[in-house]
Amino acid sequence: MQNQNSVENKVENIANWLLEKKAKDVVSIDISEFGSITDVIIIASSLNPRHNQALADFVLEKVSENKWEYLGMEGYKPGNWILIDLNEIIVHLFLEETREFYNIEGLWRGAKKTFFESKEMTHEEF
Repeated sequence: MQNQNSVENKVENIANWLLEKKAKDVVSIDISEFGSITDVIIIASSLNPRHNQALADFVLEKVSENKWEYLGMEGYKPGNWILIDLNEIIVHLFLEETREFYNIEGLWRGAKKTFFESKEMTHEEF
């Protein structure tokens, strides 16, 4: 049984919270083997800046309820790319065109990616 505060459990919870609020194309990327900045990156797309802000608000509300570590947030006001730093997990919330432009997923080609859809997950190694 996974610890409620394990990184894997947190990633699954965050992905489900994002999906609950209609985020699209939710993916986690395990970068723990590539450096010490963070363990996992979660990336999701939204419909517009207000949707992105609502996703960020919901994630922060849930993080607070669970008493998880929160280090900061960037990009909330413009809303086209919001970064939430939860220490071992960094959440990137993008507008679709911004996500395509920056292609964060492309930077981590060798990392294990998990794609989230509804309550199902699929794993692919690249």
